[in-house]
Amino acid sequence: MARTIGSDGEKTEAAIREAAVSLIARYGYEAVSMRQLAAEVGVQAAALYRYFPTKEDLLFTLMREHMEGLIASWENARPDDGGAADELSAFVANHIGFHVTRRHSTHVSNMELRSLSHENLTYILKLRAGYEKDLRRILRDGAEDGSFRIGDAALTAMAIIQMITGVIVWFRPDERLSVEEVTRNYLTMTMRLVGASETVEGGRRKEYVHANAEFRAG
Repeated sequence: MARTIGSDGEKTEAAIREAAVSLIARYGYEAVSMRQLAAEVGVQAAALYRYFPTKEDLLFTLMREHMEGLIASWENARPDDGGAADELSAFVANHIGFHVTRRHSTHVSNMELRSLSHENLTYILKLRAGYEKDLRRILRDGAEDGSFRIGDAALTAMAIIQMITGVIVWFRPDERLSVEEVTRNYLTMTMRLVGASETVEGGRRKEYVHANAEFRAG
């Protein structure tokens, strides 16, 4: 059923973005029309163009806000001190937490890059590159101080990003694992992937054994 939105411009724009994320995630960008979106929001189709002059402007706004939100979330979650293992733990936990609460937005951001113009695509990819650059820096720091054993920081970063973003494909909050349990398990897998010598989890220091990737609580 269409939702009737009041005259408040900010509320209307927020409703447009919310409905657009849901529809595009469900049907794909090409299949969703501005008329369909207007009907979902409960406004005339012409009203949409006051907020977003073109359909691509809307898509670009959704993707930009998603990436800017992720970057801001990481800046807030970044530890003030600690080693590379602490930073990597915080990065993984923040990334998973951010994406599982924004399943539709993540899907749109990952699947609809092809629908952007070259200029808009370049902008989004620069935001992504900046975010992933910080992960590569964490991995290099850990390799340099002996916390991690990795051969290629860029390749390892790509594998980690793919793994922890992929949680949204299968995770459902009403099934057997909570977000916290998923995060804990993915953190263990991440530390094994980087050959971590140690990490801190829940206030307990755990030493990872490089030879067999087993760990013992300390």
